[in-house]
Amino acid sequence: MARYCDAVCRLCRREAMKLYLKGERCFKEKCSFETRKGKIPGQHGAGKMKKPTGYSLQLREKQKVKRIYGVLEKQFRLYFEKADAKKGQTGHNLLAFLESRLDNVIFRLGFTPSRAAARQMVMHGHVKVNGRRVDIPSFQTKSGQSIELFERAQQNEFVKSSVETAAGRGIPKWLTLDAAAFKGQVIAIPTREDVPLEINEQLIVELYSK
Repeated sequence: MARYCDAVCRLCRREAMKLYLKGERCFKEKCSFETRKGKIPGQHGAGKMKKPTGYSLQLREKQKVKRIYGVLEKQFRLYFEKADAKKGQTGHNLLAFLESRLDNVIFRLGFTPSRAAARQMVMHGHVKVNGRRVDIPSFQTKSGQSIELFERAQQNEFVKSSVETAAGRGIPKWLTLDAAAFKGQVIAIPTREDVPLEINEQLIVELYSK
């Protein structure tokens, strides 16, 4: 399964905003986005970022969303095609598909501090959906489904710590969490208002519609 394996902090610097790809580290002073703020990665990073215009704005918005959710180009385009074929606003449909991914739901429930950690947890077989093991991070969750961790994962101190801080992060209204049982439930399909990210999805629609 293809995935990005290089340093992730450079992605935040490239997009000129925090993407919160490394969990707790992103909130600390040693976060490289803070220590090297205003510098793009690479040998030309010493200069100031140029103001993007036109096509560049659309491209950067697409790259930003791909990086937030940990999706590569081919899969992202498939999500867009599904969103475009579905009734409603394409941009909103796209974000709903991305938010409904199992790895994102695990992250939103607070079982892990980042989507990358959630992806790893799912791939290692620590997650049950409606009582059955699911090890596909891109699995599309649906309203009414329950998400639960296996007992071995529940005993992990890393998971326990993450769940304890989940309340401070906040649980989306389209999910419910039983922290004591390490169990959550999808109670609705996420809407645009449920995505607390600085995303202009219309730029992505414009890019793929050319």
